[in-house]
Amino acid sequence: MSKIVYRIFTLLQQILASVPVGTNLGLFHLLWALLSGRFLLSRGAVFPALAALGLSDDAVRRSDAALRDGHFDFAKILASWNKIVLGEGHWRVHCYEGIEPVSCDLVGFFRPRLVDCASKHYRSEAAKALPALPYAIITPVGSVGGQRLGLLKECLRLAPNESEADLQRRALRKAGQDLTPLQALIVDAGFPLADLLACGVDRFVTRAKSNATFRRNYLPKPKKLGRPCEYGEKVRPRTRTHDGKKIPATPADATARWKDAEYTLTARIYNNLVASEAKPGSPPLRCVVIDDPRYKEELVLVTNLMTLSAYALWRLYKDRWPIEQLPLAAKSMLGAERSFVFGKESRWRLPELALLAGNVLSYVAATATPMATGFWDRRLRPTCGRLRRLLMAVDFSKLALPEGELRKKQVVTAHLPKGVKGHRRQKAPKDVLKRLKRAA
Repeated sequence: MSKIVYRIFTLLQQILASVPVGTNLGLFHLLWALLSGRFLLSRGAVFPALAALGLSDDAVRRSDAALRDGHFDFAKILASWNKIVLGEGHWRVHCYEGIEPVSCDLVGFFRPRLVDCASKHYRSEAAKALPALPYAIITPVGSVGGQRLGLLKECLRLAPNESEADLQRRALRKAGQDLTPLQALIVDAGFPLADLLACGVDRFVTRAKSNATFRRNYLPKPKKLGRPCEYGEKVRPRTRTHDGKKIPATPADATARWKDAEYTLTARIYNNLVASEAKPGSPPLRCVVIDDPRYKEELVLVTNLMTLSAYALWRLYKDRWPIEQLPLAAKSMLGAERSFVFGKESRWRLPELALLAGNVLSYVAATATPMATGFWDRRLRPTCGRLRRLLMAVDFSKLALPEGELRKKQVVTAHLPKGVKGHRRQKAPKDVLKRLKRAA
């Protein structure tokens, strides 16, 4: 057994420490099938992916039963994973002027032909919302060596009778409650500013729309005639065009400039603002408009951190991007973009385990010596794709499982009916077979 395979075995054993005996072995097999890319070969089918490991038929069934009916708490598994990473000391949290970034985002695992899938998630390729299983993930952002990496801390699934907007607000409340005094929540433009303020997030940095407007947090000078003003003066951070007329941007309160490699970035800063529909006395905001010559559009950032520099806000928002690595690793690298599970619980559990497996694979790759995919790979990098190709070539049937709690649960079943006699059959409705034929 190579060192990196032994390391993954040990990590999985520690991650599944809170899972009952028997179920932990089934989840171990499932996670190894994900990590080694077997779901890519089976195109998302669970049984072929497990069978490709060389498991016996009974072991395949037990692993599927652990996914479908196993009694385990995924939040405890994530807590064990975070404790392991922080304890090893390889992962270092980022900090800019005393503020650590914590990113939050929505992830959708698309199931376009799942019969009773009532939830949807927007897909840019289709330019519309498609049937999907939405999750909200929360990740502190740091780095391992020179590679940025988000650490999966929370994974919230959509509750029954809950919309995706409700899930988004629940994730904001959860993230806001868990923030330490040194942390700030970093989100993209998909999270409305009104929700951030309503959910009571104490420290945040978000991207605003290019045509966003604000108001001053104080009233203008009173006029001699007319009704007194109730709202502050309107502030337009960017120039815009309406009905063919050009509306200039409001002059900035301050400016800043810094260099990123050979490029010079400039920022316009607007202080002491409130939301466009708010009156003076509401929670104060700052708006920073950053002009990067590498991009056509200016970056409009809004925050309630009143003392941070424009450069620190820019660095904080850049650290939102590592959260995109988690669904990328789970879907594209490990093959969880497609799935063929239909149980009420397993349909939600498999994407959760795939997100965890992608995070584990990225972390192990970043902490290991870079490995070449083949003779053509001359520029080695510690990427999860290279590690997955290495694990795909490992014959799992020839590996010895580590000793300990990771074992089959010895249960007496001789007295139970087997085969057809053990099935609890009942007559299905007439339309069930038609719906199952369409399910994928």
